[in-house]
Amino acid sequence: MTRRRTQRSTDGAPTLIDCDIHQRWKDESEVIQYLPEQYKDRGLQAPEILYDNVAEFSRRDAIPDDGSHPGSDIPKMKEQHLDEFGVDYAILTGNSYLNLSALPNDDYAAELAVASNKWAIDRWLSEGGPFVGSLLAAPQKPKRMAEMIRNLGQHPRVVQVVMPMAAQLPYGHEYYWPMYEAAEEMGLPIALHPYTEGHGVTRPPTGAGYPRTYFEWHTLLGTYAMGQLVSLVAEGVLPSFPDLDFVVIEGGLSWVPHFLWRMDKDWKALRAQVPYLEKPPSEYVKDQVRFTTQPIEEPDDPEHLLQILKMMNASETVMFASDYPHWDTDSPLYALPPMPEEMEAGVMAGNAQELYGLPDDPASLPTK
Repeated sequence: MTRRRTQRSTDGAPTLIDCDIHQRWKDESEVIQYLPEQYKDRGLQAPEILYDNVAEFSRRDAIPDDGSHPGSDIPKMKEQHLDEFGVDYAILTGNSYLNLSALPNDDYAAELAVASNKWAIDRWLSEGGPFVGSLLAAPQKPKRMAEMIRNLGQHPRVVQVVMPMAAQLPYGHEYYWPMYEAAEEMGLPIALHPYTEGHGVTRPPTGAGYPRTYFEWHTLLGTYAMGQLVSLVAEGVLPSFPDLDFVVIEGGLSWVPHFLWRMDKDWKALRAQVPYLEKPPSEYVKDQVRFTTQPIEEPDDPEHLLQILKMMNASETVMFASDYPHWDTDSPLYALPPMPEEMEAGVMAGNAQELYGLPDDPASLPTK
């Protein structure tokens, strides 16, 4: 890919918003203190990932000087990533290792979600500056999560809800709708983020079953996003919650055009099964769903990726994400092909600023 220009906007508007940065605690005790008494002895438990990168999951150069976890040190993150690239807003998406939807004890999963969110608000959002954050949700307890969204979602620096990509039921199921109602009420988009696929009580990570390697698992993450997205459309979530937006994080995006074509084709022949869809599925997706860039596909000819971006109207539907500090972190300088000026402005900052309602000046957002 070609190195792109980075410069500040002449009108003061953000020029780089990173939509996927993973913050982490240095020590589990930081979060455990927020758990109810009956769970403090249990600590932070989540099913271990079955598929992991043997070359390590996070960047070694992101390890803080004290040897703690990558993503746990604010000065290190600022120096290595935020200040280095001039990130105006860092949208924090939580600790990937917290596989909430993979836990069989739904009550514990819900309280773990609440505790981690309270920790993130106190530890990270109180820092101010570029940091805005997400509420992690345990989808197996939708009514408790709706309560949490209405409570913690009032914080001025909370900008979305993040649910694991994998769950026991597809996300279009009415079982989850209390969360959607709360998120729409609070004006918070819902993001889907991978990592739990095939772990704990979730379903197999591929339509073919359980793969053997991280290579297979990681290559097919986009197919899980497809399954959840078609469920949200076909079960009527998008038309039922017209003011609720969704974000697909870390699912790639080159599959989006052909996926929308296929949905529209089948809708024309099978409309009787989805009478609440009053327009082609692709129109609901274009209106209410956004996609992040990382892990961006890298064809030999960058022009081919640009064609994909044009097909999916990236000027309005795509947002930049780095996935810092993970092993496949994307640099804003090199990750994307040269784009038309309007598309680049939308992808790198404009679409995220509009979706999350972010002011031009991050310092104007209260920290509590």
